[in-house]
Order: sequence, then structure tokens, then C-alpha cells
Amino acid sequence: MRSGDGMARESETAKAWALVRKHLRDSAGARLFDQWLKPMALVETDESDTIRLALPSAFMTNWVRNHYQDRLLAEFRAQLPAIRAVVIETRSATPAPAVLSVEKNDAAPAQPAGVAATPRYESTPLDPRFVFDRFVVDASNRVAFNAARALAEPGVPRFSPLFLHSGTGNGKTHLMHAIAHAFRAANPDATILYMSAERFMFDFVAAVRARAQRQSDKDTHAFKERLRAADLLLIDDLQFIAGKDSTQEEFFHTINAIMSAGKRLVISADRCPQGLDGIENRIVSRIGCGLVADIKAPELALRRAILLRKLADLPGADVPEDVLELLAHRITGSIRELEGALNRICAYAQLTGETITLDFAVSTLGDVLRGVQKRVTIDEIQKAVSTHFDLKPVDLVSARRAVVVARPRQIAMYLAKRLTTRSLPEIGRKFGGRDHSTVIHAVRRIEELRDSDREIDSAVRVLLHELEG
Repeated sequence: MRSGDGMARESETAKAWALVRKHLRDSAGARLFDQWLKPMALVETDESDTIRLALPSAFMTNWVRNHYQDRLLAEFRAQLPAIRAVVIETRSATPAPAVLSVEKNDAAPAQPAGVAATPRYESTPLDPRFVFDRFVVDASNRVAFNAARALAEPGVPRFSPLFLHSGTGNGKTHLMHAIAHAFRAANPDATILYMSAERFMFDFVAAVRARAQRQSDKDTHAFKERLRAADLLLIDDLQFIAGKDSTQEEFFHTINAIMSAGKRLVISADRCPQGLDGIENRIVSRIGCGLVADIKAPELALRRAILLRKLADLPGADVPEDVLELLAHRITGSIRELEGALNRICAYAQLTGETITLDFAVSTLGDVLRGVQKRVTIDEIQKAVSTHFDLKPVDLVSARRAVVVARPRQIAMYLAKRLTTRSLPEIGRKFGGRDHSTVIHAVRRIEELRDSDREIDSAVRVLLHELEG
């Protein structure tokens, strides 16, 4: 029997959850809310500072984590300040007690004995934010972007399939959703199917299992007809069916039927077709009949543009230029990581009521920055600065105040604050035992000069490039 305190806490959490859901629906819109957020369920927990939410599939769980985890934490803390974490997990509505092996490497949860499930072969919902107008274009992704727009145009497709490849989080999925949205707008009655390769495998295995239970080919025929009837078929993350022999067999026949019928096919993966280990040669060969377009890692200019575009979607967020510069320079792995860092800073500022500054950003993103940065030491910074300005490293820690020494010293302190996780007093000690207020003054002075003095700004940029590799 639950204690009175436990029941009261559950009541407070339930009320907070109702308000959070209302806010999410108002801000996200009915369509996005119904597709992704409405299925979330509040899970009972004894943890007083943690909220647990459950979704019915791993795919939905990952999507909500990537797009809404920080927002959910902010919403809950606005109602319940004691909350410190929101955990989003996958919990099936009906647990699967066993695994039925369809082949050596392909498996899916089995239904309880005597129950023949009717598989559902549905398209994964499209994200309404992922449209062409919201995709930031530069040289690293222009070919892929133009190819995606061309494939979505009405009329006879100029090529098919389109194969997009890049590292994770660099825009493949955005372009695939954008193709589907644009094609739907031009062809309202068209049949469009978008799914991950993992979902393709799961649905195929479910159809095979149902066929075995019913002793009928009805389910496998329904699966095949559903996919092959698509006017536009989009399969994301092909690498996930590597080594899955029977799934690849069906996948080959599916894409062969789509291409033979002159329909549109889009496939993505994390590497080029020839680099897909475990994918059959005949699939690679068929993919090569179309257009292969890669998306390179975003360069600095693109990272800046993406941050500005993302910032426009965060009304009321006041993020200064030096913080945007920090993110653009330090988070280079993927667009998803970059957007996540910006979301985190804005969410923490909202939760704490603090103003977003460079120090606040470094403090908030400490673990993120340590994980992505090339480890730069203050000694390396001093050496690079002294070489650049034709000084001796000892000059930077000396008491000399001549401008030819003082300005490079300030630049070195600025770089130490920006490129390391050392505290202000630690930085001061490394520069001849100076006070932390001297470091603060140096950082602010260089920030001012970068806006007004091209020579100083150029020197800082060159040193940043050299030190960050």
C-alpha cells in the first residue's frame, strides 16, 4: 500500500504531466504532437527527482530523445523544480516472451503461442520541420540538396535511385523527409513510404512469422504489395541490414520492382555503396545505377549558418556572438550535436534564469566540449602565440608591459579561456602568477579588438586554426 507522501507525489507528477502535454501540443502543433509526443506515457517511479516516460518503439524513443529531451526537462522543472532528470525509454504495450528466429541473423519478437498477429506495414511519420526551405546549403551538401530537389520534382524522374551517404547527424534524414514533403505537395494522391532499413527488416520478419503461424502467404504478399505499390519509397540507414541474408533478398527484389516500374527510390547509409560491408554486391550494383551523392562534414561557415537558422526557431533566446563562435569552432562532429548543444544552453538558461554568456556556455557544455575538443594545453598556446608574434615563450609570462608583448599575452589568455577547461585563476597562474581579473580583462579586450581590428582578428583566427588542427 502506498504511503500518503507517495500518493501525493504521484498526484503532483500527474498534474505536471498534464500541463506539460498541453504545452507541447500548443508549441509543436497537433500533427507533430499526435505523431511523436502523444504516445508517451508517464511511468511510475520511486525516484523523487526523476521523471520516466515510455514510448512503444525504439525508433520513436530515439527521435523524442534527440528532439525533445531538453525541452521536456525544462517543462517539468517549470512545474516541479525538484526534478533533475527526464528519462525516455522504450516499453512495448505487450511484452514479447520469446524470440522466433527466421534465419541465422534475422529475428523479431514472437507472439504468444496460438496468436497470429496481423502485421502493420505503415510509413514512419514525417517530421514537418524537415523541408527544403529549412535545409542550410553550402558546398559540402549542395550536390545532395540539388539531387534531392530534382528527385522530388513532378514528371518522369531524371534518375532513380538516389543514394545519400554521410556520417550520422549531417542531414541525410532531413533531405529524405524534405523529398517526401515536396513530392506529396506536387502529387497529393501519391503513395509515399518512408522507413528505416531496420523497420523494413522488422516488418519483413513479422510477415514471415505470420505466414508460418497462419500457414498462408497472405501476409508476405501484403508486405510486398504495400512496398511495391509506393510511388516514392525512402529507406534510411541501409547499413543496419548488413549481414541479414533473407532481409537483403527481399530488399533486392523490392528495389528491383520499384526501379523497373520507373518509380522513385531514395536510400541512405553512413558510407558510400562500395564501403557497405555485409551488403550484397547485387544491391550495391543496383544502387550504382542511380545517383550517389555524399554530404561532407559541415565546415565552419556552414556550422555558423546552421546555428543562426536554429536560433531563429528559438524565440526569446538571446545567444551572444562569442557563444555562437564557441559552438561553431568546437563542435565539429555533426549538425545534430551542434543543434543539441545550442538547445542545451538555451534550456539551462531558461531553467536557471541566468543570462547566456561565454562562461555560462562553457560551464553548461563542459562535458560536451571536453568530449569533442582536441586537447590543447596552455603551454601549446603560449608556444604557438610566441612563434606567431616572434617572441620567446618566457616573454608571455614576464612582467613586461610593452604593447608588443602585452597584446600577444592577452591573445594567449583569450585562447586559453576559449580552448581549455582551465579556470581563470589557473590561467592567470600560467601567465606569471597573474590575478584572475587580469585574465577577464584580457578576454574582454581581445573580444572588443576582434570586432574593430582586422589584424588582431586575423591573428586569432590563424592561431585557432593551428591549435585546433
